[in-house]
Amino acid sequence: MRNWISLQADFGDLQYRKNVYVFALKMAFLAVILSGVIIALTMPSLDLLGLLPVTLAHAIGFSAIFSWLIGGTVSGMLSLFAGFAMRDLALSRAEFEKLSRTDTLSGLLNRRAFTEALENTDGNASLVIFDVDRFKAINDRFGHGCGDAVIVAVSAMLTSAFNEMSVVARLGGEEFGVIVSGEPLEARMERIESVRCRIAGGAIRAEGHDIRITVSGGVADLVAGRNKQAVYASADRALYLAKALGRNRVVHEREGLHHAWHGLVDNGVDGENRGPESDNVMQAYGI
Repeated sequence: MRNWISLQADFGDLQYRKNVYVFALKMAFLAVILSGVIIALTMPSLDLLGLLPVTLAHAIGFSAIFSWLIGGTVSGMLSLFAGFAMRDLALSRAEFEKLSRTDTLSGLLNRRAFTEALENTDGNASLVIFDVDRFKAINDRFGHGCGDAVIVAVSAMLTSAFNEMSVVARLGGEEFGVIVSGEPLEARMERIESVRCRIAGGAIRAEGHDIRITVSGGVADLVAGRNKQAVYASADRALYLAKALGRNRVVHEREGLHHAWHGLVDNGVDGENRGPESDNVMQAYGI
C-alpha cells in the first residue's frame, strides 16, 4: 500500500496541476475502498454481538453512504492539500536542480553539468573548447559590464549555432565547451568553423560601444572507449596551440604536430626568436 501511494505521489508527476487533482481523486477512492473493506469485516461481528441499532443490511448501506460522503470528501480534500504541498516541493526541487546545473550569467549549463554530459557521451561526437581572445583587455578597456555583455552574446551565438543534439556550456570565465553530435566529422568541423567566423565577423553592442571580438577553439574527437579526461586534455591542448598560432582560429587535435612545427616556424618564432610561449606549445606536443 505504501509503495502504491508513493507511486501516485511521484514528484515528477505532481509538477503538473492536473496530476494533483488526479492524485487527490485516487486517494479519495482509496479511502472509500478501505472504509468499505473495514465495514465488511466489522459489521457482521457487531451484528452477531447485537450492537447494531438497525439490521445488518441497513447498517452496511448507511456506512457505505457515509464512507462516500464523509470519508471520500475529507480524504480527497486532505489529499488535495497534500498534493499541492508536494507540488510546491517538486517545483522547488526542480528549480534548485536547474540552478545547480546552470551558469547564472549566460543561462548555459555550468561545468558540473557539462562534465556529466561529457561522461554520458558514447561516441561519434566532437568536444570543442572555445575561449574569447584577449578577454581581459575587453574588461580593462570597456569595463566588466561590457565583458558580461560579451559573455551573454557569445552564449547566444553558440546556442543558436548548434542543434538540440549538441550540448553547450560555459566552463568558467570566458571559456565555453560544446559537445557536437549527430553529424559526420567534416560537417562538425564546418559548423565549428562557421561559428568562429560569425563571431569574428560582427560586433557586440554594449553600453554604447561596438565591441569586436574573436574566439579560438580546440577540438578533440569522442570515440567509443576513449577516456573522457584524455579527450578534454587534447581539446585543451589544441586550444592552447590555437592561441599560440595567433588566435581567431580553430585547431583540431590531429593538426597539433603540423601546426606546432610548421605554423610556429611560419610565424617567425623558430630558433633564437622563439618566445617562451612557443617553447611551451612545442613542448606540449613533444617537439
